[in-house]
Amino acid sequence: MADSERRLILDLPGELWADLLKIAEAFGFADINEAALAGLADWIARRKSELDDRDPSQRYFVNEALDELLARGSGRK
Repeated sequence: MADSERRLILDLPGELWADLLKIAEAFGFADINEAALAGLADWIARRKSELDDRDPSQRYFVNEALDELLARGSGRK
């Protein structure tokens, strides 16, 4: 793991794990980790957009590493 990467360990309920496996298979992700990363990136992008639309003086700025995560999760590089 590169120095710029961070690790997040999640304990998922069985039902959420099963749903994530289904999504990973249906969308052709390499594994469940890739599907989870894409889901997290999508969730962050949506929340960031909501925050940006609120008060411009309180915008949420994503750091460079998180921007890279968002790009990887959406298939862009």
